[in-house]
Amino acid sequence: MSPSTPLLRVNNIEVIYDHVILVLKGVSLEVPAGGVVALLGANGAGKSTTLKAISNLLHAERGEITKGSIEFDGERIDGRDAADLVRAGVVQILEGRRVFEHLTVEENLLAGAYTHAGIRARGDLERVYQYFPRLRERRTVKAGYVSGGEQQMVAIGRALMARPRLMLLDEPSMGLAPLLVREIFDIVLRLNREEKVSMLLAEQNASMALRVVQYGYVLESGRIVLDGDAEQLRVNEDIKEFYLGLTGVGRRRSYRDVKHYRRRKRWLS
Repeated sequence: MSPSTPLLRVNNIEVIYDHVILVLKGVSLEVPAGGVVALLGANGAGKSTTLKAISNLLHAERGEITKGSIEFDGERIDGRDAADLVRAGVVQILEGRRVFEHLTVEENLLAGAYTHAGIRARGDLERVYQYFPRLRERRTVKAGYVSGGEQQMVAIGRALMARPRLMLLDEPSMGLAPLLVREIFDIVLRLNREEKVSMLLAEQNASMALRVVQYGYVLESGRIVLDGDAEQLRVNEDIKEFYLGLTGVGRRRSYRDVKHYRRRKRWLS
C-alpha cells in the first residue's frame, strides 16, 4: 500500500478456536500510519476474529493464532498482553458497543483512561465531549438507558480516552438508523483527521465504509479474496453484487439471488 513501513502489518495469520476450528486461513493486511482501512465481509466471514487477533482478545474465546505474525509500529505484538497493547496505542471497540450499563456515561468514559488516570484524563474527557456534545448532556445518565447511537458514541469516546494510535472498530454501524450511521462515520473521519488516529474498520455496510476509507480488504470464509483502493472496490462488479446488492444495471437484488451468484475464479482461489 505504501513504500513506508505500515503502522500495522498482519502477516499470513491462521486462527483456530478450541484447537480444531480453523477460522482465519492466511490473512494478511496493512494499515498505514494515519490511514483508514476497511475490512469488509458478511456475517461469519472472520472480521471480528481478525480484530481480536490484533488486539489479543482471542484467548477469552478459546482462540489462538497458530501461524503468521502481527506487527505494530515495526514490533511484533502477537502474544503481548491485551492491556499492554492498549498502553502501546492499540484500542478495539467491540461489536455491540459493550458499555458498562450500570455506570453513568461519564464513568464509562473515564474507565477508558485507566492507563493514565488523573488530571490528564480530565483533559481527555473534555476533548471527548467536544467530539460528542450529546454525551456531555447525558453524562450523568446510566449508559444502559441511553440510545444505541449514544452507546456507540460512548464506546468510541471511551476508546479515545486511551489515546489510541490505532483504533479497531468492529461493526460500528450495527443496529443504527442511517442518519446515525452517517454521524458516527463523520466522527470517525474527524478523529482520523484531527487526532491522527489510524483506523481499521470491520463492516458489513460496504456502501458507507467505502465512502470514508482509503483502502479495503474483502474477507470471505476466513480468507482475503480481494483488496484495493476504495474507489476500485466501489466500482468492482463483485462488490456491487455481493455487498451493495446491485446488479450490473443498477437493479437491487435480494440476498437469496445474490448468494447463488457464481463467483469469478479469483474468488474461489
